[in-house]
Amino acid sequence: MTSGRIIFLNGTSSSGKSSIARELVDILDDGVFFHLAVDGFNAMRSKRELGTEELDAALRRTRMGFHRSIAAMAEVGNDIVVDHVLSEPWRLLDCLTVLRPEDVLFVGVHCPLDELARREQARGDRTPGLAAHQYDLVHRHGDYDLECDTSTASPRECAQRIKEFLPNRPRPTAFADVT
Repeated sequence: MTSGRIIFLNGTSSSGKSSIARELVDILDDGVFFHLAVDGFNAMRSKRELGTEELDAALRRTRMGFHRSIAAMAEVGNDIVVDHVLSEPWRLLDCLTVLRPEDVLFVGVHCPLDELARREQARGDRTPGLAAHQYDLVHRHGDYDLECDTSTASPRECAQRIKEFLPNRPRPTAFADVT
């Protein structure tokens, strides 16, 4: 069985990853793609109040489960669009242990800080300052196969660019070289 392709979108909260992912699932026509979002996994968790230590442990387990769900879906041949925030080094390291690098197109989703703050405020469903906190963390690992700036291109334009790039992704991919 052939492993599925993984389009891995990494960026801060409110950078436009989910919007790009929805567009990709709509326009990609050479397979069946699934959008797996870390926010979707977080939303499945029970809503009872947790102490800081208990919440941190639950979030870590949630993200580890998310990474393994991506791997399991791809392993049986599903094509995946991943929407994630690699704001802690262990998240990337964990992904590198469970995902086949040759299957991953690694896409950096960028947006200037002032626009992120504006989007965050307009959304109203994010902790103020979350994107600013993540801003210097999510891209510190280095290279991508492709990068998009959602302040200068619409989600549809970013998705189209990714679609056109996908058949020509480099070998090895940037995901294989990330440290």
